Amino acid sequence: MKKLFLGLRTTIYKTSDLAKAKEWYSKAFETSPYFDEEFYVGFSIGGYELGLLPEKDQLNSKADHVIAYWGVDDINKTYTHLLKSGAVMHEEPTNVGGELWVASVKDPWGNVIGIIFNPEFKLG
Repeated sequence: MKKLFLGLRTTIYKTSDLAKAKEWYSKAFETSPYFDEEFYVGFSIGGYELGLLPEKDQLNSKADHVIAYWGVDDINKTYTHLLKSGAVMHEEPTNVGGELWVASVKDPWGNVIGIIFNPEFKLG
């Protein structure tokens, strides 16, 4: 039986300044966008899509009820890099069992970026 869901494909962050966000995410994720238009900026991060959209209504608060976690090899190094890039602390690196570690920061526009070290994760 074919499964309905294939797994996560895209994480979108909305921003009030797409040009500055493009610059910030390029530096923070150490990569350039592969798609760059005034209505959307797309990055390929390990085969997954990180997208930036212009935020039309800045009255909406940024929710942290759902957090997308980007896989990393070194939680502390990546967390420190994001803070040095201009993010602010959301959740410090925390062991959540075994070898699993998670942390999160907020980008300059208030979006929550999660990172995770999970040596057991395998695509498939």
